[in-house]
Amino acid sequence: MDIAKYMTTAVLLSSLFNGMDNWAWYMYALIVVAVLVTLFMGLLMFKDKEK
Repeated sequence: MDIAKYMTTAVLLSSLFNGMDNWAWYMYALIVVAVLVTLFMGLLMFKDKEK
C-alpha cells in the first residue's frame, strides 16, 4: 500500500513542477492502473485468512 501512496505522491509532485499538459492519455491510464494494482496487491497481503 505504501508503494501506491508513493506513486501517487510522485505523480502529484511532478505535475506541480513540470505540468502534465504534454502527457498523452495513455500515461494517465498507466499511472492509474499502476496505483490500483499496487494498492490491490497491498490490500491482499493484509487480508486476514480465516481457516
